Amino acid sequence: MAVQRTFSIIKPDATKRNLTGAINAKFEAAGLRIVAQKRIHLTKAQAGVFYAVHAERPFYDELCEFMASEPIVVQVLEGEDAIAKNREVMGATNPAEADEGTIRKEFALSIGENSVHGSDAPETAAEEIAYFFSGLELVG
Repeated sequence: MAVQRTFSIIKPDATKRNLTGAINAKFEAAGLRIVAQKRIHLTKAQAGVFYAVHAERPFYDELCEFMASEPIVVQVLEGEDAIAKNREVMGATNPAEADEGTIRKEFALSIGENSVHGSDAPETAAEEIAYFFSGLELVG
């Protein structure tokens, strides 16, 4: 396994409930290091650009509204096989199907308000990281 970087978002439902520290503790306990992090408030247009891959899907507008509803925490996680590890720690998108101890099992309110986002592939991670961070902000 190689050391990788992946992108993570702590979503509005979680930041609104002050869960940032609890969620990051789970990432860190799994061996992931936070090498860049900031709290931002997206506009609906910015969320739309980020989620453009879903533009034709029926949930796209609702997703963009949700992601612009409250501040989010965007971050870069680093570690051995970080993409897969992050997805394992997050759990299944549907919290009812997520494993015990995962972020979504413990904190998600619904499929839509599922507390976290994580990259699904190295190419996606690189694109998502570049959307929110300059190279100078990656300080691992």
